[in-house]
Amino acid sequence: MCYNIVNSYTVTERDQIMSRNHDTNSKKSFEIPRPEFPKRAVVTGGMPYGNKELHFGHVGGMLVFADTYARFLRDRIGKENVIFVSGTDCYGSPIAEGWRKKVEAGEFEGSLEDFVRRNHNKQKDTLKAYGISPNLFGASGLGRTKEIHAEYTLEFLQSLYDKGQLEQITTMQFFDEKAGVFLNGRQVIGKCPVEGCTSEKGYADECDLGHQYMPENLLNPVSALTGETPTMKPVTNWYFKLRDYEKLMQEWVGEMQKDKKIRPVVWKTISEFLKPPVIYIKREFEEKYLTLKNQMPAHNYIEEPKKPSFTIEFEKLPDCDEACRILTENGIRYRTGKTLVPFRLTGNIEWGVPAPVLEGAEGLTVWVWPESLWAPISFTQAYLESEGHDKAEWKDYWCSKDAAVYQFIGQDNIYFYGIAEPAMWMAQQQADEKVSNPPEGELQMPVIVANHHILFLDKKASSSGAVKPPMADDLLNHYTPEQLRMHWLGLGLGQRSVSFMPKPYNPDADPNEQDPVIKDGLLLSNVYNRIIRTAFYTAQKVTDGILPDVAPEENFLADAKKAVLEYERHMSKFAFHQCTYVLDGYIRNASKYMSKALKPDEQSKEETLQVLSNLFYMIRIAGVLLHPMAPFGTEKLREYLQVDERIWSWDTIFEPVSYFTGANHQLKFLPPRTDFFTRHESQFAEAADEA
Repeated sequence: MCYNIVNSYTVTERDQIMSRNHDTNSKKSFEIPRPEFPKRAVVTGGMPYGNKELHFGHVGGMLVFADTYARFLRDRIGKENVIFVSGTDCYGSPIAEGWRKKVEAGEFEGSLEDFVRRNHNKQKDTLKAYGISPNLFGASGLGRTKEIHAEYTLEFLQSLYDKGQLEQITTMQFFDEKAGVFLNGRQVIGKCPVEGCTSEKGYADECDLGHQYMPENLLNPVSALTGETPTMKPVTNWYFKLRDYEKLMQEWVGEMQKDKKIRPVVWKTISEFLKPPVIYIKREFEEKYLTLKNQMPAHNYIEEPKKPSFTIEFEKLPDCDEACRILTENGIRYRTGKTLVPFRLTGNIEWGVPAPVLEGAEGLTVWVWPESLWAPISFTQAYLESEGHDKAEWKDYWCSKDAAVYQFIGQDNIYFYGIAEPAMWMAQQQADEKVSNPPEGELQMPVIVANHHILFLDKKASSSGAVKPPMADDLLNHYTPEQLRMHWLGLGLGQRSVSFMPKPYNPDADPNEQDPVIKDGLLLSNVYNRIIRTAFYTAQKVTDGILPDVAPEENFLADAKKAVLEYERHMSKFAFHQCTYVLDGYIRNASKYMSKALKPDEQSKEETLQVLSNLFYMIRIAGVLLHPMAPFGTEKLREYLQVDERIWSWDTIFEPVSYFTGANHQLKFLPPRTDFFTRHESQFAEAADEA
């Protein structure tokens, strides 16, 4: 029997009540169109810096979600049509500074490249331990990916220059007189000048919350090299004309607001920057401001009586910058608002991707943030080349309307992935085709999947902050990868910031309360595991391990269809926590059915075979839905079912296991007490101690 998947599905009366057009007197079901998926897809995960190993936020806040969606798409549209890329961000002053400090402290011997390679290899090992499966985990400064990335960087920037989208701007850069060097990025620290910013880490021209500003606006700067207050000296760099794309960005935001798949945090954050440039001035300086008002470029005074500051608004960013200069010279304290500023592309740090020589400007390197935005394109090229394809085929994934790019990031990085990147994508289009819905063959706008903050013990953790996050590898001393994956996926980070509260790291944990990470894993290690083992052991007893050649009953097909298509609908919206709820309900219903119906000592063999057939069908359906989330246990299930990878394909998702086997199919023998999903060994020791 063949159970074909259809293009729409029936929802229950409960779902109908939630529909805006529901007739409360009607008990009829109705059909909802299934979500559509692209023919090809790229999934990207934000690139971790090459100055450290991965902490839990890298994995649990972003990469597990990217991996789960990539695995789902491989099953849904075919693994040959999905490219999942990520990699180590090798360049930039944070890495150079981290290496310098470790060498100085005697904690590392070797070159800067050696330092990055060590961290890159450790990051790859961590991803493997968690079952995170990029097609390519590259490195922007190592090996063949370095070469391809450097080539594409030159091509990308030259194209922007040829289209008139770059401009040279001379700004003041921090200079450490004592050390005799210019300071870049993390080599200077102060207070972020952007109004309302809570960051305690303001660096040269961005804070650790992603706000951009001109270096001269940083408050209370201090050199990280000497602890001295740096001076300012002029430098000239290439900038992208980001503000020219404000109108197109507003149109794009309007489109995103209509798209239910896009999380509100994305378009709300972008919208905050699509406003005229403003300056906020403390009330205590109002009289002094009035004496200087006529010296400033034209602006509007905005009265906000209940606030401790007043606002002045400008039409043009250079006018705002000039006003800042006048205010600074006269000792008036102020904060700038969020707005689009020219996006710096180059710098003078030696450890970076070489920039193209434009108008005789030599010796520049590309600032790390811009080149990390197009690094996934370079990595796509590198992957295709490694598979024997022409790397020019990258356009089939990034520039085709029947393809899509899904970028998984943390909310701190929305400015770069949601503003700078899309604007540069728009700029790469032909001059007469600058639209936020690009034509075939142009870089398509990405789908940005931004998670809210994953907190640690109710605080925001950062390697450079006061609260240090646990390293991802260390967590594996207390939990299995799948316990952690299921816990993180169920947190609902797409809706709000949530705290990660692992009991071994929580000094305030109630000893009588269950560890929340373990609790979320019990669905697999207890319930689903018991269903699988019981089905196998019963088959070994009743049929000598032969898969029952009986079709599942119709009501089990209907239940599977409901669960599968509800899961698919949630997955299309990146609602991973809702997918875990679907699985929870389906698996627990299977457990209830097993307890009630499977009684081989009290029923005929035919009755037992029918129950086993129904059970194996539910095991198979739950396995397919779990496959993107819990890859180790589900692959072990496939091994014992003795079937090939076709079992994961959504083209045949409603088929029973027997569809993939011949008659009298022998299951792999399951030894006693074999687990498909287990708890960590330390948890068994803890349970014994408690007993």
